[in-house]
Amino acid sequence: MVSWIISRLVVLIFGTLYPAYYSYKAVKSKDIKEYVKWMMYWIIFALFTTAETFTDIFLSWFPFYYELKIAFVAWLLSPYTKGSSLLYRKFVHPTLSSKEKEIDDCLVQAKDRSYDALVHFGKRGLNVAATAAVMAASKGQGALSERLRSFSMQDLTTIRGDGAPTPSGPPPPGSGRASGKHGQPKMSRSASESASSSGTA
Repeated sequence: MVSWIISRLVVLIFGTLYPAYYSYKAVKSKDIKEYVKWMMYWIIFALFTTAETFTDIFLSWFPFYYELKIAFVAWLLSPYTKGSSLLYRKFVHPTLSSKEKEIDDCLVQAKDRSYDALVHFGKRGLNVAATAAVMAASKGQGALSERLRSFSMQDLTTIRGDGAPTPSGPPPPGSGRASGKHGQPKMSRSASESASSSGTA
């Protein structure tokens, strides 16, 4: 674990940040020799990073694996060994020169296929999104109408419960004026007294 942390720090600081700063200086000074030197380094470092992804999985158990990675990065950067220039001139440049046309053709085909795949999946994604939006809208509209219907039924129930007469039909029995024993309407006390006085006169 300690070796892994140290190797990651070395690769990050000395394998990435240090060359990046000197690449900036080469671009700023417009020194062609330095520019070519750091371009060769970055090509080798890109290949190293790609290979490292797989070797970390399958060879990390190997004794002194992380120490060998640190030594390899130091060898690439050293002005005495010039490891990146050596690897580029001996192996990478001849290989890429002989396979350049095939690589370019593969890249063009991959670009066309990726564009077609992007358009295809983009259309499918838009169709799925549109379908989901329509479904959500229809479900939301149904839920809204059900909610409004429940509110209206609740309001009608409340109105009927308050005892208000319905618009059609006679009032229910027992509602309205109070009735007497035989269903005759009761009269007020003043009305009954005036009726009794007129009867005695």
